[in-house]
Amino acid sequence: MRGGDTMAAVGFGLILLLAVTTPFCFAANVTYDHRALVIDGKRRVLVSGSIHYPRSTPEMWPDLIQKSKDGGLDVIETYVFWNLHEPIQGQYDFKGGKDLVKFVKLVKEAGLLVHLRIGPYVCAEWNYGGFPLWLHYIPGIVLRTDNEPFKAEMKKFTAKIVEMMKQENLYASQGGPIILSQIENEYGNIDSAYGNGAKPYINWAASMATSLDTGVPWVMCQQSDAPSSVINTCNGFYCDQFTPNSKNSPKMWTENWSGWFSAFGDSLPYRPTEDLAFAVARFYQLGGTFQNYYMYHGGTNFGRSSGGPFITTSYDYDAPIDEYGLLRQPKWGHLKDVHKAIKLCEEAMVETDPKTTSLGSNLEATVYKTESGKCAAFLANVGTHSDATVKFNGNSYNLPAWSVSILPDCNNVVLNTAKINSVSTTTKFVRQTSKDSTTATTDAFSSWSWINEPVGISSDIAFTKPGLMEQINTTGDLSDYLWYSLSVDTKGNEPFLEDGSETVLHVNSLGHALYAFINGELVGSGKGRNSNPKVSIDVPISLKPGKNKIDLLSLTVGLQNYGAFFDKTGAGITGPVQLKGLKNGSTLDLSSQQWTYQVGLSGEDLGLSSGGTSFWVSQPTLPKNQPLMWYKTTFDAPSGSSPVALDFTGMGKGQAWINGQSIGRYWPTNIAPSSGCTDSCNYRGAYSDGKCRRNCGKPSQHLYHVPRSWMKPSGNILVVFEEGGGDPTQLSFATRETESICSRISQSHPIPIDTWTSSNKETRKHTKPTLSLSCPFPNQVISKIKFASFGNPKGTCGSFSHGQCSSKNARTIVEKACIGSRSCSIGVSVNTFGEPCAGISKSLAVEASCS
Repeated sequence: MRGGDTMAAVGFGLILLLAVTTPFCFAANVTYDHRALVIDGKRRVLVSGSIHYPRSTPEMWPDLIQKSKDGGLDVIETYVFWNLHEPIQGQYDFKGGKDLVKFVKLVKEAGLLVHLRIGPYVCAEWNYGGFPLWLHYIPGIVLRTDNEPFKAEMKKFTAKIVEMMKQENLYASQGGPIILSQIENEYGNIDSAYGNGAKPYINWAASMATSLDTGVPWVMCQQSDAPSSVINTCNGFYCDQFTPNSKNSPKMWTENWSGWFSAFGDSLPYRPTEDLAFAVARFYQLGGTFQNYYMYHGGTNFGRSSGGPFITTSYDYDAPIDEYGLLRQPKWGHLKDVHKAIKLCEEAMVETDPKTTSLGSNLEATVYKTESGKCAAFLANVGTHSDATVKFNGNSYNLPAWSVSILPDCNNVVLNTAKINSVSTTTKFVRQTSKDSTTATTDAFSSWSWINEPVGISSDIAFTKPGLMEQINTTGDLSDYLWYSLSVDTKGNEPFLEDGSETVLHVNSLGHALYAFINGELVGSGKGRNSNPKVSIDVPISLKPGKNKIDLLSLTVGLQNYGAFFDKTGAGITGPVQLKGLKNGSTLDLSSQQWTYQVGLSGEDLGLSSGGTSFWVSQPTLPKNQPLMWYKTTFDAPSGSSPVALDFTGMGKGQAWINGQSIGRYWPTNIAPSSGCTDSCNYRGAYSDGKCRRNCGKPSQHLYHVPRSWMKPSGNILVVFEEGGGDPTQLSFATRETESICSRISQSHPIPIDTWTSSNKETRKHTKPTLSLSCPFPNQVISKIKFASFGNPKGTCGSFSHGQCSSKNARTIVEKACIGSRSCSIGVSVNTFGEPCAGISKSLAVEASCS
């Protein structure tokens, strides 16, 4: 061999080596037609889930993404939060938990796709809907309409995000994971309020977005008049009846609400698993090919990011992955099975349009049948009361009320949405104890130090203005807090003080909460609600002859994020502020007097949230249940690896920080109404956010997520600012633990999806139902069987009980199969357990614990 041939052989070998060791990225062509998104010429049935990168931490992202993939998702959907990335006009921040590029790359590494919802209006129960507040101060600006100053800023930010993605080759057209982008958000819900400016604005937004040349389609959700250059999509609890506004667009669902957000002062909403699965199956049954869960992981509103107002720090959303990153079972597992079942139908679904026929009242069959012989069917009972037996393709099928059965071969049922063949779990928060204590105490904390926040004006940059100023325009949302201060001179013979009349301080505020101080003493407070943020208080006070100081501390609890012209919704004390004499009815209106204002708190200016400065004191006695107190302590991180929460029971309202990172707003004294909740919720029938509620008569939230990545093993600093008064010694840590894993399977359960193959249909018909259990963490094994019954067991996970029919050896058989293993499977049949009672349909229910 000649030298040149030798070098050529070496070069060719190097190319082969690189070919098998280098992860080359190949550009994908993403288009669409009336049936589906088309990726590289192939129509796709896609399942998506929303994870908002700033509502978790970078350390949590890989696990959340992997759990999403394991749950059967193809796509991760996220908003892009403008006010997070451009807090000051022209100054951008994409570091740490704001690293959007890193998040998208992690999704790509997991082998999933991305829908990037740029907006840049996002709603999302996020402060100010995601808009930076500095927009408000641009001369002549009107948000979300045909307004040149607004459109210039919106285009600048949208183009900034697109260019960032392009520079990192993150669009599918460049070999990246992004297959879709969204412009605007639910504008069709409120566009009529913007009159003649609405339609030109929407046309401009679509044209602007598509001109950025991403190489992937753009969508607009809830926009029935969306231009043909973008796809209009559906948001809601149900979108099976949705029809896109163009015959050339696929049927897409960008927000399937997995639950609902929670607000301070309200009970907690949740959505039954069976209903969510029903909604998903109905959508794919009737021609849908892209569905997204909002949320798949809700996460936490850290800092001051929550909107509303009054949205809680928790944004759990009853999502398949809970706020702490743990699987919510059986929701996650049952939806995983739904996704598997739908994917078994994909080949038939993408080749043809569905045909639906009636099988009776509230009963229907939808069939996808191709010329090549592929066939998939969905059988639905949309009635809310009665189960039914239907005839289809010469076979009989039982359809529970409000359910869909999925038949990938038009003969065999692999899943019914009302029949859950998935592990259930019960979780609990376990209060942490100190190393030297056997009781749950606050010994985890060292001694406390504190600083009194001054009442009223303490800043050198305070200013005086006549009249009462609206808060948001005054603070620029740089702080939740605005002081209104006034001195009143009394001689004792004023009309409102005559005849021994009791004086009342009357204050009206646009919201969201306030504290009233007279001569440095707290005399009253008030709070609004999510449904009505306005505050009005009437507080009996005592005034002394001479100078009296009135200090009003007004608070925001997240800014408005939804509605037409939501940016114009004000806050703060706009009056009137009056002194009233109760006996003689006289009134002194203070509203137009010279008020002095201070934006924010002294402690905010001093940077107390990080625990710094030398002003902290620890003697003589820890002040408790006093207003306007800063508290500081140190602590060791709770042992183990379970997610951590801080229990604020005993505190009033305020904010808290761990090592300078803001946990968010806490408000455990805001109690939900005592009525409106039920022990269980019937999944049958249309869901609304008020249908299923828990936690009545209790704090809307008392546990607050503390990411483990924010803590060191020891020497952590906790800082708390308490507004109204609380006892910090009652604070405690708790870890989120899985208490039990459960499963319940009947003999008549559909064929297990995992046994389904493309051949051997006769074998499938005779496959027996199987109950499976699996511990939530890799290092755990099943250590105890708490309950096992084969027959007609009653109850749910955590409260199972034996029915009249029960096999005597069920527990022994289950223990033998499961104890010591991380997972186990048991056939549900009389062949395994014997015949406890002939002539009735039997099921197997098991509850176990892992360690």
